[in-house]
Amino acid sequence: MKTIIEPFRIKSVEPIRMTTQEQRETVLREAGFNLFLVRATDVIIDLLTDSGTGAMSSEQWAGIMRGDESYAGADSFYRFQERIRELTGFEHILPTHQGRASERILFELVGGPGKVIPNNTHFDTTRANVEHSGAAAVDLPIAEAADPACLHPFKGNMDVAALERLIADVGRERIPLVMVTVTNNSGGGQPVSLENLRAVRAVCDRHGLPLFLDACRFAENAFLIKRREPGQAGRSVREIVLEMFGLADGATISAKKDGLANIGGLLLLRDETLLHRASNLLILTEGFITYGGLAGRDLEAMAQGFKEVVHEDYLAYRIRSVEYVGERLAAAGIPIMQPPGGHAIYIDAAALCPHIPREQFPGQAVVCGLYRIGGVRTVEIGSVMFGRSPARLELVRLAMPRRVYTQSHMDYVVEVCCELGSSRRELRGLRMVNEPPVLRHFTARFEEV
Repeated sequence: MKTIIEPFRIKSVEPIRMTTQEQRETVLREAGFNLFLVRATDVIIDLLTDSGTGAMSSEQWAGIMRGDESYAGADSFYRFQERIRELTGFEHILPTHQGRASERILFELVGGPGKVIPNNTHFDTTRANVEHSGAAAVDLPIAEAADPACLHPFKGNMDVAALERLIADVGRERIPLVMVTVTNNSGGGQPVSLENLRAVRAVCDRHGLPLFLDACRFAENAFLIKRREPGQAGRSVREIVLEMFGLADGATISAKKDGLANIGGLLLLRDETLLHRASNLLILTEGFITYGGLAGRDLEAMAQGFKEVVHEDYLAYRIRSVEYVGERLAAAGIPIMQPPGGHAIYIDAAALCPHIPREQFPGQAVVCGLYRIGGVRTVEIGSVMFGRSPARLELVRLAMPRRVYTQSHMDYVVEVCCELGSSRRELRGLRMVNEPPVLRHFTARFEEV
């Protein structure tokens, strides 16, 4: 395969501070072995998240200068609205300051005690907002999703039979909506097929339930559909995106992912009654409906980002760059979630470190090891983030910021991972010494066992 080159030129750069292993050891201990609490200047390669960490294009920066900062009815909002309508087919679009604000508004309105929200797999803020409302968040991934080595092309799919059983068990009246996350971040960044979305839609139609997408990475999911799903190769990504959204009654989106922006979110709705209720709550907590807690310049950057993200040269580079890292790690014997997804590589920490029991957080041990060895910041997706469910995978996510790092940066990341793999037996487990009541992975503190 030919080398995949970045489909852009670099116009501006920022320096990386190169730290020593001794410096990083001090930083790690002062942060309580939690990489969220480490200053960015103490990180060499930052793969903590792909959310809001991408590099914006020259057209996005030009849009920032065009930003209309009027409180109500700004031209920037109407340009943004037109772009999202064209992209998704949704008429009703509410901007928010980021994706979790859209989730909070939605689940404050439809959630509540006794309610049940099924999903293929809820991500951390989605689950937290569902549970904050008093509702129960239920994950219904397919069986293949539990096996990191399985090469199923759409391990992000929802188990449709399990959804039918859940509806029968709890009753349709307790389920305000069904949600599908594309791509399935907690499940290893795996895509959801159009076939599966259609099947979930059919179940929703039979039971009179609305279907919502958590669509933060809709473009990456659409590109993987084009590449992996029979009958889809001849379609454009834009056509697939339109069909995905056309199957849904609503969506929450963080523009910090496939919006290619550093801030921003969306709530898309078809139901006008829900729209009016959401608009009122948006005004109360975010801002007027034509800015939603954002500056006009942010709306301009989002509008341009949502245009650029469906460019297929960009998506080919994006997906291939992630695959490249995954292939090199697998060739070196580092167990990863297969096949590589759209935005990240997930190391199977349980398989990498069988000597560390689940109650000592093997994923967090790997996160600390990667930082110690090479200053690479990653995040645990396992028992720290979601609790000690027996079915929970112990993963470490290497999330690739969009248009930020070059192939040589990724080669360095691979080298750090390989060094960790060769010394894995030296990794020590951790105990949590400070546990926040919600989203504990952001601010918890640990000590080594």
